[in-house]
Parts: sequence; C-alpha cells; structure tokens
Amino acid sequence: MKAFSITDIGERRRINQDYVFCEENPIGNLPNLFIVADGMGGHNAGDYASRFCVEFFTQKIRESTLTSPVGMIDTVIKETNDNLRIKAQEQIELEGMGTTFVVATIFEKEMYVANIGDSRLYVIGKEIKQITEDHSLVEAMIKTGEINRNDARVHPNKNIITRALGANTEVKPDFFEVYLEEDDIVLMCSDGLTNMLEDETIESIVKENSDDLKAAAETLVKCANHNGGKDNIAIIIIKV
Repeated sequence: MKAFSITDIGERRRINQDYVFCEENPIGNLPNLFIVADGMGGHNAGDYASRFCVEFFTQKIRESTLTSPVGMIDTVIKETNDNLRIKAQEQIELEGMGTTFVVATIFEKEMYVANIGDSRLYVIGKEIKQITEDHSLVEAMIKTGEINRNDARVHPNKNIITRALGANTEVKPDFFEVYLEEDDIVLMCSDGLTNMLEDETIESIVKENSDDLKAAAETLVKCANHNGGKDNIAIIIIKV
C-alpha cells in the first residue's frame, strides 16, 4: 500500500479550513487510518473544527480497546462530536463551527468507510465509483427528483450540507464496507476538488499518474485551481 496526501488553500480563500490525516501504519487497533475534514464556521472556527476533530479522533483511536473497526469508529466519532460541541460552548468565537468528516481504514482488501457531510471517497478501478453519499441539500433534491445531477453542480445552494460534526447533539455517520481489487486506487477529497472537476476528469488524471500518487494529487490541485479554485482542496490518494 502507498498513500499521499495534500491540502491547498485554493485561489479564493484566505484560510485553509481543510485538514487531512494519512497514516499507512497501525494506529491503535487499526492497521492504517485516513481522514479528510472540511471545516465550516466564521473567522478561524472552521480551521479549528477540522483540526480539532482529526486530532481528537486519532488520539482516541490510539487509546481505544475496541477491536471492531465499525464499532470503534462509530464510538469515537460520537465522542469527537461531543467534545467539539463543548469547545464551541466554551469560546464564543467558535460558536456554530462544524466539519465534514470522511474516514477510511483498510484491512488487506476490505475497506471500512464512515462519512458525515459532503467530502467524498471514491474507488477508481476499471471506472470511478463514488462510495460515500453526500449529506447535502442538493443531494436530497436529486433524490426527490426536484433537480438532476447536472443542475446540482451549479445550484446556488450546493454548499449547504445536512450533516456535520458539531451541528447537533447526536451525530449519525454513514458506514460502507468495500472489497478492493488489486491496483484499485482510493481517492478521498473535499468538495473543493469535486466542485471544480468532473468525476471523469478526476478519473483520467488519477489513471494517467497511477504510478506516481504525488503527481496525481498535485495535478488534481493544479487543475482545480485552474478551473477557479473557489474553495480549499484536500486530497488523499491510496494505492492498494
């Protein structure tokens, strides 16, 4: 397994509110751990939220005695949500902060994924497949038939998310179990990438640079910024 991670402030933002964790080696009872978090909130609150949640979560994973990956991740996500909300209550400038959170761990060929918000995880094999489901207003509108997926990309409310760490007292992540084929590539990213590039373009860039994950990630960032770079960009690429 090889992995590479990168974040970029983009072309329009003054603060980078995206935060990643990329560790190929064991973390507590997990064989590896990968996280993308996209913070939200005024001033530095989004930056604080994403960093706090990643650091708190990884520390609790190190300390956990649970052995079930799903049980462990679910328990620690809830602890992280509780503690983020406590921090928001302690400091007025952090009120209302939150973050998306997509986390993955890979046991040989089985990958366990948890997701909250609209940061994404894809598997790129023969084709690109989005594993996570966006918790967003436009995704809900697509499901009810109000808009189609092409219209969703340019919808004025496309950045409104319906779930986030810190948003509510109870947090409910989605879980996915994925069987990986040899040479599959896992891509985790914030919406700063997917709002700027079509899935087909992402797939093409990753496949063209499949032997150089650093070049793949840096090319994705460059292309996203060339297309406008309207938000921070976070990327983790993992080759199984």
